[in-house]
Amino acid sequence: MIDRLTERIEQLNNPAVVGLDPTLEMMPSGLRREMYERFGRTPKAVGEMFAAFNRTIVDSVSDIVPAVKPQIAMYERYGLDGVSAYLRTTDYAAARGLLVIGDVKRGDIASTAEAYAAHLAGVEVEGERFDPWKEDAVTIHPYLGADSVMPFVDACKNFGKAVFVLIKTSNAGSGDIQDLRTAGDAPVYARVARLVSEWGRDCIGTRGYSRVGAVVGATHKETGAYLRSLLPHTFFLVPGYGAQGAGAEDVRGFFDAAGGGAVVNSSRGITAAWLKRATGSGGGDSVSLRDVGQAARDAAIEMRDRLREVIA
Repeated sequence: MIDRLTERIEQLNNPAVVGLDPTLEMMPSGLRREMYERFGRTPKAVGEMFAAFNRTIVDSVSDIVPAVKPQIAMYERYGLDGVSAYLRTTDYAAARGLLVIGDVKRGDIASTAEAYAAHLAGVEVEGERFDPWKEDAVTIHPYLGADSVMPFVDACKNFGKAVFVLIKTSNAGSGDIQDLRTAGDAPVYARVARLVSEWGRDCIGTRGYSRVGAVVGATHKETGAYLRSLLPHTFFLVPGYGAQGAGAEDVRGFFDAAGGGAVVNSSRGITAAWLKRATGSGGGDSVSLRDVGQAARDAAIEMRDRLREVIA
């Protein structure tokens, strides 16, 4: 998957990823009214909104970006209707040629970890294999150690997928645990980084990067550059761009000398870009899905161009 992602980034000359993290507040009021009229004020209506909204975003950026990253919690909160919207989103994105990074942040051990790893491996039913999630990679927690990671690594090896392990996250409170000093006075995130390197040592692809990648937040500029020096064969998934405050200059050091080795995610900065253009509360009835898509496309192009400037 990392080889395919790298090739697609090079084809598009764009390392940007669009996060598909919809909220009810993000939906234009015309779409809300339509779905409420059809399905009532129910989770079903919200799921249908999300699916329609995401199709619009995907259609608008599929020729610009190499991948999308839906955050599963935004869908799970609405139960089966939300999960249905998630599954339809990943399926639609894959059909449009986008790689899908499922932001699921799982972390457990033994049979539970193996069950979670079905996000990558799929499931077998009486000799028939199914891939309901349509994800090319997922994010995971390493807090439970190798026991929680290796089922995902095995799935990556067996099914051509990838996994991104949380090392240093973009949130302000990440330092509460990730910056604690370990024996030898190294921060926890540096120890996790070395483990990630070990876990991915025997699954490096033809482009020089392992199937076991890392999540490193864009809001930690110096740390990102430091981790890049520690992890020459680890591909980075970099959240925190845009709405969380990081810009193109902040992520320069996350890339390798050739300008590769990382993808940068923006969610609200692209999917909610239409709100900046809208007038009135919630955008009013005048905002169509076409308007939403055009605003997302413009924002994605702007992000692409800014990233090109710093990693050229």
